[in-house]
Amino acid sequence: MAELAAAGYSASALHTKRSALRQFLDWRRRRRRHSKETNESEVALFLRRAWPFGPKQRSLAAATLSAFLQHLRRQGLISTPARKPANTSRSLLQEEYAGFLRHEKGLAERSLLAYLPVVPELLRYLTKKHGTASVRRLHGDTLRAFLFERVRGRSSAYVRLLSASLRSFLRFLHARGHIRRDLLAAIPTVRRQAQPDIPKVLSPEEVSRVLAAPNQACGTGRRDYAILLLLARLGLRASEVLLLEVGDIRWRTGEILIRGKGRRQDLLPLPHEVGTALASYLRLDRGVHSTTKRVFLRTYAPRVPLTGPASIGHVVRRAMAQAGVPRPHQTAAHLFRHSLASRMLRHGAHLQDIGEVLRHRAPSSTEIYAKIDLRSLQEVVCPWPVTGGAQ
Repeated sequence: MAELAAAGYSASALHTKRSALRQFLDWRRRRRRHSKETNESEVALFLRRAWPFGPKQRSLAAATLSAFLQHLRRQGLISTPARKPANTSRSLLQEEYAGFLRHEKGLAERSLLAYLPVVPELLRYLTKKHGTASVRRLHGDTLRAFLFERVRGRSSAYVRLLSASLRSFLRFLHARGHIRRDLLAAIPTVRRQAQPDIPKVLSPEEVSRVLAAPNQACGTGRRDYAILLLLARLGLRASEVLLLEVGDIRWRTGEILIRGKGRRQDLLPLPHEVGTALASYLRLDRGVHSTTKRVFLRTYAPRVPLTGPASIGHVVRRAMAQAGVPRPHQTAAHLFRHSLASRMLRHGAHLQDIGEVLRHRAPSSTEIYAKIDLRSLQEVVCPWPVTGGAQ
């Protein structure tokens, strides 16, 4: 119960959880035959046979008792269920591929979630077509049929990701000797628009309205305001906001450490406005006794770190809705990154300067902002020849 209280649960929630736990333990004592160690099967039996309340209360009790078992395992009081050994050739191959991506290619764990699913899908397809999951049965026709079967009606982004993950897996198979021939040429290239659309941006007035939207009189508002300032003033990506840790804020030197893509780390100046918002949230709302180092936590129990870039997108969408600012389709947190680049262009910054601020690795990533530099574009536009003179 002390652990739950530290996680930020209210007094009423703690009372409910204590009641469910007490009923389970009393039921377990009354049983004549019970297992030496409590486990999920015993919890399921209690909820099925002895729980006296309705479905909603049963769901709350199930969550409470599941957390209780996890607590007992962390304390070493009950054993952890043994995982089934990955003794099939399919699972062993997937684990070997994961290690290849992790250690030899340096991919982050989040990137592995995008690349690994192709392995079981392809092996199931092989089993379906050839009666075996052996990758030695792979050839160009099978790979193309597998790819084309999965791309019907899907977006171009999905097709590119599937094609890239399939090439990566084939590269691994050939490098480790699982297949004799290099089959990369069997995967057709996916057309990609050479010139992406003009980036959607917010005007300075719209940015100000969105920043003013969170209610800074409450903890959620102060947290959201700090997140929005990091996006708007420093142009951070949603994932970079999520990965920010308390020790990354260098108060004495006025710097902030950003953990970017590809495990890259950069020190950026910490603007006074951003530092003030972070200090207010850390001092008043986050709490100093949290077991995690992450800066941004949920405001409701359990007080765990925000997970997934979608949580940052939700903060942005909520603030834009409160401010009455229309949001382009499928764009949220990145709007501020584009808007920062647009503002820098209007104040005379060069594309190279923008690339340094946004921490782009390649100049091509910054070139898209040339489309919104209307002042420079007007200088290079040529007159259109027409009858009677140029216009």
